[in-house]
Amino acid sequence: LDPASEKRTIRIEGQTVRSQTQLAEHLALLWLTPQMDRLFLDSARERRKFLDRMIFAFDPGHAGRLTRYDNALSQRSRLLKEGTHDHAWLSGLEAQMAETGVSIAAARLDFVERLNASRQGNQEGGSLNAGFPDGYLRAAGTVEELLQNAPALEVEELFRYQLEQSRPLDATAGGAATGPHKSDLAVTYIEKNRPADQCSTGEQKALLIGIILAHARLLRAERGFVPVLLFDEVAAHLDEGRRADLYAVLQGLGGQVWLTGTDRALFSSIEGQAQFFEIMNSSVHPV
Repeated sequence: LDPASEKRTIRIEGQTVRSQTQLAEHLALLWLTPQMDRLFLDSARERRKFLDRMIFAFDPGHAGRLTRYDNALSQRSRLLKEGTHDHAWLSGLEAQMAETGVSIAAARLDFVERLNASRQGNQEGGSLNAGFPDGYLRAAGTVEELLQNAPALEVEELFRYQLEQSRPLDATAGGAATGPHKSDLAVTYIEKNRPADQCSTGEQKALLIGIILAHARLLRAERGFVPVLLFDEVAAHLDEGRRADLYAVLQGLGGQVWLTGTDRALFSSIEGQAQFFEIMNSSVHPV
């Protein structure tokens, strides 16, 4: 935080940069919080955000595409709500939505394909996430489905046409009836061939951890560095065996990991291998 302007600033090698996108070229963060435990039962919006955050770690430009799409969608919605019938203006916004939306959907399809391939562990044989189930990911949405069956330029034109045809409906309902802003992330527990939302609470937690570990490993393989992992209260919801498996996988990754918890006993097996801090009265103290 800059004391003079009271604005958050980012500096890389002493130089102030304009956006966090530039920081993403050097650093990636992955995190798991208790609020994410309901990811597979929550709304499609939360799963979509989770997927897009994972993509951002590989492709910082993905955030810009999402922003451009959302801005065009918002402007189009406002014009339709106000009853504006400027065809050229609306068509320009819809063309931008179609172009950017197809890019977003293509990035999602590409990422889940690479992550699924990474998950298979074909480099070392067998699963790489010892103790955690393998999940198969699928980007589910109208534009994503079209892209798997037609060239990008054709899908772009189809999506633009859909937007034009849905103007009367969208003027009443708001937003847009279709598009990457409606997409979802579908996850299947491979061993049991069961959708994640039909799994037990413990299985869902293990699946989510497995996805994040696979993501971290893919980052290491493709970008040459291990992301910083932030796991909040993750150990409290795992039995002793799974905790040991998690700690072993994290140590094998070789990156920086932050684990938080209110019971130090949960981390007894890594005493001497990790540095411990205590947060008390808004202060952090090494212990």
